[in-house]
Amino acid sequence: MSLTQTRYTISEVEARTGLTQHTLRWYERIGLMPHVDRSHSGQRRFSDKDLDWLAFVGKLRTTGMSVADMVRYAELVREGAHTMDQRRELLERTRCEVRARITELTDALAVLDFKIDMYAMNAASMNAASTNTISEKADRA
Repeated sequence: MSLTQTRYTISEVEARTGLTQHTLRWYERIGLMPHVDRSHSGQRRFSDKDLDWLAFVGKLRTTGMSVADMVRYAELVREGAHTMDQRRELLERTRCEVRARITELTDALAVLDFKIDMYAMNAASMNAASTNTISEKADRA
């Protein structure tokens, strides 16, 4: 097993995550990223653990969690194991909000499905009526 860890430049992380270099720097500046190692020349060097963290932050963003809450969560992680209850509470609150949003979206989807089905039936009946009219004209000819 190798004792050296794979390290990624900010460009490589951008390519792997889809996050811009500006966003990665901003995350670090606001405290959303844990300490990122630097090379001897001062360039950021991200680890696999950093990439895992960014993937988790991406999931938090998808939930609609505010940046302030994400930063608070990151602060709690850095403070250590004694903050696990606070972290759990923050995630539980977010989960509750996500479930409420899923319910709203499910209701909206049902309305869309109803309307789409209504338009499809209307189009089918119009096509049938049009076909009947053409058949009647052909029969008279």
